[in-house]
Amino acid sequence: MSSASVQDEKPVRSLIPVRMDTMPWSRFHWMVIFGLGTAWILDGLEVQIVASGGYEKSLGMGSTEVGLTAAIYLVGQVAGALFFGRLTDKLGRKRLFVLTLVIYLVGSGLAGLSPNVWFLYLFRFVAGVGIGGEYSAINSAIDELIPGKYRGRVDLAINGTYWFGAMIGAFGSFLLLDTDRFAENVGWRIAFFIGPVLGLAIIYLRRHIPESPRWLVTHGQSERAEQIVADVEQQVQAQGKQLPELDESKAWWIKAHEGVTLKQLRYVFLKLYPTRTVLGLTLMITQSFLYNAIFFTSSLVLQHFYGKTSSSAALYFFPFAVGNLLGPLLLGRFFDTVGRRKMIGGSYALAAVVLFISALLFQADLLTAGTHTALWCVSFFFASAGASAGYLTVSEIFPLEVRGQAISYFFSIAQLFGAAGPLIFGALVGEGTARTPLFWGYVMAAVIMLVGALVAFAFGVDAEGKALEDIAPPLSSYDEHGNQLSKLPV
Repeated sequence: MSSASVQDEKPVRSLIPVRMDTMPWSRFHWMVIFGLGTAWILDGLEVQIVASGGYEKSLGMGSTEVGLTAAIYLVGQVAGALFFGRLTDKLGRKRLFVLTLVIYLVGSGLAGLSPNVWFLYLFRFVAGVGIGGEYSAINSAIDELIPGKYRGRVDLAINGTYWFGAMIGAFGSFLLLDTDRFAENVGWRIAFFIGPVLGLAIIYLRRHIPESPRWLVTHGQSERAEQIVADVEQQVQAQGKQLPELDESKAWWIKAHEGVTLKQLRYVFLKLYPTRTVLGLTLMITQSFLYNAIFFTSSLVLQHFYGKTSSSAALYFFPFAVGNLLGPLLLGRFFDTVGRRKMIGGSYALAAVVLFISALLFQADLLTAGTHTALWCVSFFFASAGASAGYLTVSEIFPLEVRGQAISYFFSIAQLFGAAGPLIFGALVGEGTARTPLFWGYVMAAVIMLVGALVAFAFGVDAEGKALEDIAPPLSSYDEHGNQLSKLPV
C-alpha cells in the first residue's frame, strides 16, 4: 500500500482485537506456543554450548578468544534485535519470525563447520543476529495471538524455557565433548548442530502460524485479518467450544498507516509513556545485570572459594537451571490473577532478599558449594519469574505500532548494562583469596534488584486480563467521531 493511499484511507471499525482477546483456548494457541516459543530454548542452548567450549584446541584459541566468541554472539543479538525490531513493526510478525529462524539455522550450522577462528566469529555473529531478531518478532506475535487472560502465564513460561535450552546444551556438551566417545575435533562440531536440528523441526510448524490479525488491521489489510480470525474461530468451534458473545461497544476504529518515524518513536517513549519507559528499562536492565553477573561467574566462585574443579562445578549448573525454569512455570498464573504489579515487584524483592542473605552467609564462611547453589536456586526461582515478566511488560505496555521496536531497544540497552556484570564480578572474584569484595558485589546486586522491585510497585501497569488495546491504544486508533486518540508529531 502506497503512502498516498494510506493517507486517503478512512478509519474502519474492527472487532478483531476483542475477538482475539476473548477467544477460548484451543489447539491453535498450543501451535503458537510450540511454534514460536522455541526462540528462548535455542538461545539458552547456544549460550551453554559456547560456554562449554571444546573447540579451543581444534581452532588454536586461548581464553581471550573463547571469551570473545561469547561477546560476538551477544553483539550479534543486539544488532539483530535493533535491525529486525523495526522491520517486524513495518513488515509484519510472520515474515520476520520465519526469516530470523532461518538466519539462526544457517549461522549456527556453519559455525559448527568452522575451519578457523575467524570463520567461527563470523557465524557466531550471524547466529546471534537471528536470535536477537527472534526476540522482537516472537514476543510481539505471541502477545497479539494469545487471549488476554492467559497472556501472562504463557509469556513467562515461554521466556523461562531459556533454561530448558541451557540444560539441553549442557547435557549435549557433556556427552559430545567426552573424548572417549567422540574425537576432539568432532564432538563440539556436532554440538553446534543441536540447535539447527531443533530449528528445522519447527520451521514447518511456523509456516502454519498466521500473521497477527491485529497488525494486519493497522496496515490496511482488514479483509485478510478477518479471514484469519474467522478461520481460527471455525477451528475453535470444531473442537466443541463456544465463542463468547461480543460486546459491540468494544470495537476499535483503526486507520491504516505506513509506520512510525524515529521522531514519533521518541515521542511515544519520552512524552506519551515516560513512566512506562522508566519501568521497562529498569526491569530489563536490573535483571540483565543480575543474571550475567551471577550466571557467568558462578563456576569461578565454586572453583575459587569451594575448591571445585571446572568439571565438578559444571554439575551444579543443573539445579541452578532447574530453579530458573520452575520459577516462571509455577508462578506464571499468579501474574494473571494476583496481578502484574504485585507479582513483578514481589518477585524482584524476594530475589533481592535471598541474595542478600546468601551474601551475609558467604561473608561469614557458613556456606558450602551445595548450600550456596541452593540459595542461588531460591533467589533465581523468583528472579527468573520477574525477569521473564520484564519481557512481557515491555511487549504489552506500548502500542502495537512500536511493540517490536520497544522490545528491541530495551533488550539492547539491557544487554549493554548486563555485559558489565561478568566484568565487575569476575574482578571481584579475583584469585579467590578474599571474600569481602565479592560480598559487596552480591550486596550491590541485591540493591539493584530491590530498585527494580520499587520501580515495579511505583510504576507497574495493572495489565492482567486486559486486551492489549486497553493497555495501550494503537497509535492508529480513532474515536467514533473520527478524532485520533494519540496525536503524534509530524
